[in-house]
Amino acid sequence: MNRSEALQQLDATWDLIIIGGGATGLGTAVDAANRGYKTLLLEQADFCKGTSSKATKLVHGGVRYLEQGNIALVREASIERGLLYQNAPHLFKNLTFLIPNYSYYNNLLYTVGLKFYDILAGSLSLGKSKYVKTKTGLLQAKNVKTKDLKGFTQYHDGQFDDARLAINLAQTATNQGATLLNYMQVTQLLKKDNKISGLTATDILNGKEYKLQAKVVLNATGVWADEIIKMDVPKAVKTIQPSQGIHLVFNKEFYPNETALMIPKTTDGRVLFVIPWHDKVLVGTTDTKIESYEIEPLALENEIDFILLNCQHYLEIPPSRADVLSVFSGLRPLAASTNDKTKEISRSHKIMIAKSNLVTIIGGKWTTYRKMAEDVLDKTSKAGLLPAKKCKTQNLHIHGYKKEIDQNNPFYFYGSDLEKIKAIEQENVMNQEKIHPNYAFTSACVIFAVQNEMAFKVEDFLARRIRLLFLDAKAAVEAAPKVAQIMAQELNQDATWIANEVTAFALLAKKYELTL
Repeated sequence: MNRSEALQQLDATWDLIIIGGGATGLGTAVDAANRGYKTLLLEQADFCKGTSSKATKLVHGGVRYLEQGNIALVREASIERGLLYQNAPHLFKNLTFLIPNYSYYNNLLYTVGLKFYDILAGSLSLGKSKYVKTKTGLLQAKNVKTKDLKGFTQYHDGQFDDARLAINLAQTATNQGATLLNYMQVTQLLKKDNKISGLTATDILNGKEYKLQAKVVLNATGVWADEIIKMDVPKAVKTIQPSQGIHLVFNKEFYPNETALMIPKTTDGRVLFVIPWHDKVLVGTTDTKIESYEIEPLALENEIDFILLNCQHYLEIPPSRADVLSVFSGLRPLAASTNDKTKEISRSHKIMIAKSNLVTIIGGKWTTYRKMAEDVLDKTSKAGLLPAKKCKTQNLHIHGYKKEIDQNNPFYFYGSDLEKIKAIEQENVMNQEKIHPNYAFTSACVIFAVQNEMAFKVEDFLARRIRLLFLDAKAAVEAAPKVAQIMAQELNQDATWIANEVTAFALLAKKYELTL
């Protein structure tokens, strides 16, 4: 991906301009370009800056959706989970989950229920669910509370790295012929005869304004969808009801296992996951209805307390507030509902085509991103806005595809691009230097991100090209000066830019650190 080259292509008339560089927008860019539509994607910040980098890192059918009786969504998600495993094995892990049961009834309930979960996945199932005896389960779930423990239910689901998938989707879309730009903010929708004919966008990095022509504009901005809708119809009713979910990250000592833990009923009836992730432990999530929000939402104190309290209920040696390495908060773009219980609002996606022909897609989740893209393009073509072309992404390999992956390698998520990282490291000894003594990431990773992954800010690299901000906020702050110096050299920036970037990143990182 090359931003300078992308800017030179903006004079074209586009079949489709996608607003939003999260899971939905990027997935649609891949599908649209693969179908042969001339496609442009614009993201006001960095790719997957918002919700799409702050998920629970699971590609799953949705056990709680099964409990709610949403069979269609579970079936769809289970199929999509299997397709992602086939198309991006370098980003996907078949993860074993254990449900600790503290009654014999729950042993039966969850074991039988998850057999149905297996059936819905069909040939794309990741493994059979089964009952596991207490003694056997504890060998795989060390530090789980043993008092009154009656056994475990084991099942399989997928794990991935959301931000890395997003970057690889951006690269895939580019490989398919799409043009993508981050830091390009849409400021106005253009109309001709009351129909959308394009939009105006401003380049955040240089301040230049562009007027762009398009047959179709797709609003795939997640929780910001209403802002784009109101550019079209200023008095439009609200379509989004955001829900906030937070995660806490700890050292692996609190759950030193390769399996994940799923708590089906917490103190308020939610589902809680304890998941190994990049040699750390990720615990989440919450589900809190909110009215006001920003692109970097703060974790609420009651959400933090909720997770820590439930860790005390299920772990023999629970972590404390002082043990939190990072806390991150994401917003779910749920379709607006009169239901106050956000956990019961459907995660299914919704597609709307306005009188102006503005197309909007809301809702959904990472697992079904590919199907969401297929559905929105099919519906757009059926409405006569684009020529009908068949979706072919079911078997499309995602950039970085590599079948055999050593997931013990801390760089495994680069997939086939790992060879390029190694080549940069071999150029000189300095490129082999670590950016932080406690982590494997090298200067070569920074150089690669600038040259190939459209990283323009220290945050882009430390938060999303690698996940250090999410894994260890303090270490990320310590690495920031070195990262800024390397990026400045690649981007031809000066000492003032370095100082500003380090300061800005330190300010951002405070939102990921807990005060005692």
